[in-house]
Amino acid sequence: MTSLSIRTVHDVAGFAAVADYFSDVWQTPRTAPPLLPETLHSIAHAGGAVHAAFEGERLAGACVAVFGPPLTREVYSVLAAAERGLGVPLKEAQRAWAVELGARTMRWTFDPLVGRNARFNFVKLGAEGTEYLVDFYGPMADGVNDGDETDRLAVTWNLIEPGRHEGVAGPAEREVAPTTHAAPDGGPLARRDLSDRHVWCRVPDDIVALRAADPQLALRWRRAVRDVFTKAFADGFLATGMSRDGWYTLTRREAAS
Repeated sequence: MTSLSIRTVHDVAGFAAVADYFSDVWQTPRTAPPLLPETLHSIAHAGGAVHAAFEGERLAGACVAVFGPPLTREVYSVLAAAERGLGVPLKEAQRAWAVELGARTMRWTFDPLVGRNARFNFVKLGAEGTEYLVDFYGPMADGVNDGDETDRLAVTWNLIEPGRHEGVAGPAEREVAPTTHAAPDGGPLARRDLSDRHVWCRVPDDIVALRAADPQLALRWRRAVRDVFTKAFADGFLATGMSRDGWYTLTRREAAS
C-alpha cells in the first residue's frame, strides 16, 4: 500500500511541482499556472503556507493559505486541489498549521455549481457558506471555467469547533416543501419550507461536463442558482449542507447557530 504524507513546501523545486499540479487540475499550460512558482514562494516567505500531499513520492494534492487582516485570527485558503480521498487529510494539515499560529477560522471560495465540492466543504469539513459572490473573478481562460461567469460561494470553517449540519433538514422535509423556482431542465430548482427556516436549491449533476457540452445551458443554470442564492442570503440564510443527489440546504442564521 502506498504511504500518504503531507508536507509543507519550502524549496524551489517543490513550488514548481505544485504549480505544475495546479496547471494540470485547472487545464492550463504549465507556462501559465493558476499560481506561479514564484508566487507560491513569496506566499510562503511572507508567512503563508503551501502544503502538498504525496502518495509515496507522487504529488497528489496541494493547498495554499495566507493570513487575513491583523487581529482577525483568520486564514484564507487561496487554492486547493487533491485526488479523491486526500482532501480531508490535506485540509486537516492546513488546519493544524493555522491553529498552531493562532487562527480560529479559515475562509475560501468555490464554484457553487460543483456539488461534490459543496458536499466536501459542508458535510466532511463542517464549514458554512456565508456569502454569495457574483462573477467574483470575471472572465477566466483556464480549461475548467472558460466561457462561464465565475460566481463563487464563500465558505467559513470554524477551526476549533467545526459544525456538523447533515441531517438538520433532510429529503423528507425537502420533498414536502413548496417549489419556488423551476430549473432549466424543467424540474424543481428550489423549495422553501412553510416555517421559513430552510431553503433547498438543486445544482446539475456535473457542471464541468455540462459546460463543455452545452455552454448556454450551463449559463442558464448559473443564473438560475444565482437568483435563488442571492435572495436567500439577503433574507439571512447560510448554506449548511449538500445532499448526495445534488440539493443544497440553506438554513436561517439563527437556526444554524
